[in-house]
Amino acid sequence: MIIVLLEKTQNGSVSHEMINKHAKMTQQVVEKLLQTLQNAGLIYVNHSNIEVDTLRRLRLATRALSLGADIERVSSFLQWQEFETMAALALEQNRYEVIQNLRFKHKGRRWEIDVVGCTKSMILCIDCKHWHHALSLSVLKKIAEEQTQRAKALAESLPNPAFKQINNYLEGSKIIPMALFLMDSNFKFYENVPIVPILQIQDFLNQLPAYADRLTHFVTPKSSTK
Repeated sequence: MIIVLLEKTQNGSVSHEMINKHAKMTQQVVEKLLQTLQNAGLIYVNHSNIEVDTLRRLRLATRALSLGADIERVSSFLQWQEFETMAALALEQNRYEVIQNLRFKHKGRRWEIDVVGCTKSMILCIDCKHWHHALSLSVLKKIAEEQTQRAKALAESLPNPAFKQINNYLEGSKIIPMALFLMDSNFKFYENVPIVPILQIQDFLNQLPAYADRLTHFVTPKSSTK
């Protein structure tokens, strides 16, 4: 049922009729399961339509994985933008100023960071990975190293008049690289770069101030003006 919902809600709400057609279950069973999912806050049933926003779709995906669904199949029904949107919403709810798809040049090279979250003492550089496979150490190493390079390039390019939002936080803030994934991993850090499951981002943000100094980071320059 969850797989069908993920597949059919990729472009928005879906009708009961569509779910009944593709779920390959009796209508009675379909209605019971939909009610269970709605009671759990995973879907919203609006008359004859079923509505699932980005957060609910990510929760559905995580629930499917916890029930043993294949990660490649689940991930194939999610769009990479959904990860970015979820990260941005979580940051905004925690009073970060958010920039999505930050592009800049540094040392003759073009760089892009999926999501940047700025607050008084920290600037988070987030790489949102729509990853279809379990994380091996070699893959994790590459992801962490590349995101560290992006964070370093951003730090070295500051202050930059093009980054008006970031320039408001140039008082020795820590620029911290991190990677965001759909599924949990055996690895929580690689060389002090956080590896965060998307649905645990709130817990990560809550705990971050306590151990930010121990994470890989680069310090922004002091602002020359007040």
